[in-house]
Amino acid sequence: MGCTRFSVMGGVRFSDKKRIVDFISKGTGESFMSVLEGFYQELKNEWAETGNDIDNFEQNGPKIIIILDNASIHKRQDILEIIKKKMPNLILEFLPEYSPDYNLAELVWHSAKEFISNRLFKSIEELEALVNKLLNEGDLIVNWGRSIKNKGNAINAI
Repeated sequence: MGCTRFSVMGGVRFSDKKRIVDFISKGTGESFMSVLEGFYQELKNEWAETGNDIDNFEQNGPKIIIILDNASIHKRQDILEIIKKKMPNLILEFLPEYSPDYNLAELVWHSAKEFISNRLFKSIEELEALVNKLLNEGDLIVNWGRSIKNKGNAINAI
């Protein structure tokens, strides 16, 4: 059986620890943009479900700060310009370089990797289904008070 790769792009909402995860075949600026567009639409829908007019989201909706690592796909200037125009409520902030300890998504991913490591999967679809169940359906229990050590640094995610 050959080795198949896929990427997982995701995040954690700080306020309620909601996990947002998407599976992509390639980590590109276009796939990053596509995931952000889906996330933005979901936020607009959540806002509308509370009785607000979805057409007024850009003017009256919340500003959403998204904290990103420094992956090159997150920093493509052409993509950043499109995001600024199409999704004005998003504010993109970047973590300091080489600081995955500050990224809540890393805590979630670390817990997921512990759960799925050393298992054999019959197909990439089986692995993807398990990761989806863990991350999107809430089956993964994350110890938010746990320390992750990386390159001698540690923080507690609360």
